[in-house]
Amino acid sequence: MSLKFNMTFFSLILAVASASQVALATSSADILENGAPVLGFDNGCSTTNPTCDWMKKYPDSTELIKMNLPGTHDSATWNYTQATQDSLLQYTGTDIPPADFFQCQEHSIFDMLNGGIRVFDLRYAWNPDLTTVGFYHSQAVLAPNTTLEDVFFGYYSWLAKHPSEAVLISLNHESGTGTPNDEPLQEHIRDLFASDLAKEHWLQVNGSLGTLGEARGKLTLLQRFDYDLLDPATVNPIGIYLDSDHWTDNDPKILLDYNVAKNSIAYIEDYYEMDGLPQGAGAAINIQWKYNATVAHLLNATIYEPNSLYISFASSEHTADVPPETPRIMALGNGTSVPGVNQKLLSWLKQHQGKRLGIVMLDFFDTVPGVVEAILGV
Repeated sequence: MSLKFNMTFFSLILAVASASQVALATSSADILENGAPVLGFDNGCSTTNPTCDWMKKYPDSTELIKMNLPGTHDSATWNYTQATQDSLLQYTGTDIPPADFFQCQEHSIFDMLNGGIRVFDLRYAWNPDLTTVGFYHSQAVLAPNTTLEDVFFGYYSWLAKHPSEAVLISLNHESGTGTPNDEPLQEHIRDLFASDLAKEHWLQVNGSLGTLGEARGKLTLLQRFDYDLLDPATVNPIGIYLDSDHWTDNDPKILLDYNVAKNSIAYIEDYYEMDGLPQGAGAAINIQWKYNATVAHLLNATIYEPNSLYISFASSEHTADVPPETPRIMALGNGTSVPGVNQKLLSWLKQHQGKRLGIVMLDFFDTVPGVVEAILGV
């Protein structure tokens, strides 16, 4: 083989490799662009940001259930404004409450990741096309052309840049969307997690959250959905299963046994609708009730069952109040004399800094500066 032929062949190989890299980069960019209505854009974070790669300081042997993990409730709703809702009436119809009832965040998932959030509450159902799976909050479709796969890819891309970090995804089918939780949907979710890409990026441990060392650079599933229409033999479970039938609605004291053989218990506070109060009670007492339920559960996390999982939701609403208390009002107050759950919680967290809290799920996670830092103790 001549030197000229060798050089020509080598040049051809380089050209093919270069073209493949360009195609891969283009494909990745397209996926991230399609996921942007839910993901946002990754603008990175400064090296002095204490919440960006905060897991670096913890040894690999650290058990996830013993860590303080800040999370966001209804994480995908950050981009759901009234303008968004008005543009999507063709899918939802006009008989839908205002967007304020559905929006629980105001910064993107990438911003959450860079801001130290490590647990994400995502709600899925069929997109309006009934061929792809996307994101909802109740009947509100959040981004009809964005898919679960697009958003998962965004997490993969972020973790590739931050391999010291571990991210937990609480995934739940959103009922009341008008789309069925049918066998094809369950097959879609099963097949997604069975793909080679998912096996590479999701922690494959089942029945335990495991250690930080095992979870670094990967996603861990908190499964709040069921495969009840499928043959169990066709499903390969990962993460931990938080049985939706026993996750009682609007309950400040939920107890779930997620691994019977190991007697692994999850203690959950998910008191989100202040339905024990009369109409017209007002923001102050609604917020106080929610705050009381949350800090009572957090206090238990500091004292009891150090080997059990604690999940506390600081998120809430009271839609039946007159006027209604939206998630924003409950989290941030009425804008004048009444502080919200987040302001009140910040003070409590500072008083209990350094204690084990477990997973703390927030609405409008960074609108009150310092809450995430107080959870982490940084």
